[in-house]
Amino acid sequence: MTMTMTKMMTKELKKLGWWSAVLALAFSAVLLPPKASGQDDQDDPPTRVARLGYIEGSVSFQPAGEDDWVQAVPNRPMTTGDKLWADQGSRVELQLGSAVIRLNENTGVSFLNLDDHTVQLQLSSGSINVRVRRLDGDDDFEIDTPNLAFTVSEPGRYRVNASEDGTYTVVGLRDGAGQATGNGQTYTLHGGQEGTFSGTDSLNADVEDIGGPDPFDNWASARDRRYDESPSAHYLAWNVVGYEDLDANGDWRDDPNYGHVWFPHIEAGWAPYHTGHWDWIAPWGYTWVDDSPWGYAPFHYGRWLFVGGRWGWIAGPPTVQAVYAPALVVFIGGGPGGWGGNVGWFPLGPREVYVPPYQVSRGYMNQVNISNTTVNVTTVTNVYNTTIINKSTTITNITYANRGVQGAVMVVPQHAFASAQPVAHVAVAVNAQQLASAPVSARVAVVPTPQAVLGVKAATAGHVTAPPAAVMNRAVVAKRTPPPPPVPFAKQQQALAAHPGQPIAPREMQSLRPTGAAAPRPKVTVAPPGRPATPTVGQPANRPGQPNAARPGQSAPAPPAMQPANRPPAQQAPAQRPVTPAEPNRPPAAQPNRPTTPATNNRPENNRPEATRPEANRPAEPPASTNRPPAPQPNRAEPAKPNQPAARPQAPAERQPERTPPPAAKPASPPARQQPKQTPEQKKQEDEKKKPEKPPGA
Repeated sequence: MTMTMTKMMTKELKKLGWWSAVLALAFSAVLLPPKASGQDDQDDPPTRVARLGYIEGSVSFQPAGEDDWVQAVPNRPMTTGDKLWADQGSRVELQLGSAVIRLNENTGVSFLNLDDHTVQLQLSSGSINVRVRRLDGDDDFEIDTPNLAFTVSEPGRYRVNASEDGTYTVVGLRDGAGQATGNGQTYTLHGGQEGTFSGTDSLNADVEDIGGPDPFDNWASARDRRYDESPSAHYLAWNVVGYEDLDANGDWRDDPNYGHVWFPHIEAGWAPYHTGHWDWIAPWGYTWVDDSPWGYAPFHYGRWLFVGGRWGWIAGPPTVQAVYAPALVVFIGGGPGGWGGNVGWFPLGPREVYVPPYQVSRGYMNQVNISNTTVNVTTVTNVYNTTIINKSTTITNITYANRGVQGAVMVVPQHAFASAQPVAHVAVAVNAQQLASAPVSARVAVVPTPQAVLGVKAATAGHVTAPPAAVMNRAVVAKRTPPPPPVPFAKQQQALAAHPGQPIAPREMQSLRPTGAAAPRPKVTVAPPGRPATPTVGQPANRPGQPNAARPGQSAPAPPAMQPANRPPAQQAPAQRPVTPAEPNRPPAAQPNRPTTPATNNRPENNRPEATRPEANRPAEPPASTNRPPAPQPNRAEPAKPNQPAARPQAPAERQPERTPPPAAKPASPPARQQPKQTPEQKKQEDEKKKPEKPPGA
């Protein structure tokens, strides 16, 4: 932007007078402040992350650059390099503000890239449901599987299933549009379509009409209603993550001085940033992870105030796009031997400037503050010059409103702070005099430990379910080249000790990476530019490599012999509805390219759990011919039908004459003995014997 305006002004110098040119350049200096030396926007972190929101069942998490898997914790921010695994019978939801990503059971994903304009998700195996709520012109949303890269081109609802053996991918679009790319081919899908893409050496595509929703789709739709119907959305910027959790856990009130304020339903004595722990997440450093189910938005956006004897949260201007912050607090103490080896903090109040503990540009400093509170830009600039340019982390000339609120300051030992321990369990009591004399700082000068990287569940490392090795080591196809893999924490420790509490800047981090052949590479195959290709339209055959198999991440009524052992148990299908009789003896018409209805019995998708959905959600079935035999259902369990006759009744005009079974079909019986031929006299005597005797006196 600066270069563009400079070129425009240079062209206009000949047209403008000297003084007009001077005024124009001065005006540009006001709008575009010069970047500080060594503090350009290359050091700025992304303005968004993904929230690990809802967890159901057993979900494992692997931080970027690490080898250990630990138990996943709600409210943990996720970023580039982080991995997630939802085990059997489990589900999990990730929230990005502009999108929501949901994982079904037996599903593994990781973020190959996540920044302000890019979401590049690796789906190694399993099933995800994605709701893209907003997609700007310069945004890229890409889902990479073992045989294709799917690029979302419109907001909508998407379902992507990657087979467990990596041979095929199924992409379904309830609404929206996107392109599947692989091996030089690109297939375009639109809302209402579902594509089955098979092959790794060449990408083959079968496209048909999408079927009805299954239980995983229904669960995702129910979760979506929490966003669509949330009253809190009216008070916040559109991209604030976690706003839907505020509805049931607090209430909004208007304050004459601060506008809309949200008050949580909490017990007496509660204060912000008192129930949770601190994780170390690069490139932001120490990051607050709250224990409350609603504890995300109020701790990464906005400001807190104490009014009327209660703590309330102000979200920030709703018309300004929100910027994520690791924790909007001010620190007390910290550092080698400082303040008795303890660390304290309290929440920032309205109109108070947040000073990031990581290196940032002047533009980022303005953005992270004006998006989270109402504050004068000149005030932000003055604080930036003092704390960032002059590198003075100790703050001495600012009076913070919440520092003097009783119970607002939380104090813990440094080792507990640096190892992700729950702060409420290790809190240290301090008096008002100690708090008043302690130094206030924008950054806590304490070196993080490996436990802080793994989080509060670090002790579960090696005791949780991790993805199968074949899934973990499988490469995926990508359309965009992702950034290099994150640097392991062990290789960062020496640099972190040189400036305690301050994360390593991106350019400095680059120097820690091995070069040449030793440099780690992401397990990604970048697809060549794709040419538009035409798919086969109609009903796909059995899934490649898995005949009659269910879709990835879904259960099947009768698992085939080749099905992995970690598939969920079979589900019994409901009783089949009676079919209305139609024309007798008429064979079915051949329809080679016409998509069939989802109820077609020999379609592999019938093994999906949508076979168990309520009748109201099931699409109507077409009438069948009277004498047409029922379609084969090799993988569908037939339940008992005690009240249904063995054969379907037919109309009288169409009833067929019953066929007499051949003698061989009857039960065997002893043959009758051959009687000799009688003479007329013998027959007369035999008849006399058969006559009944007359009673006496007759």
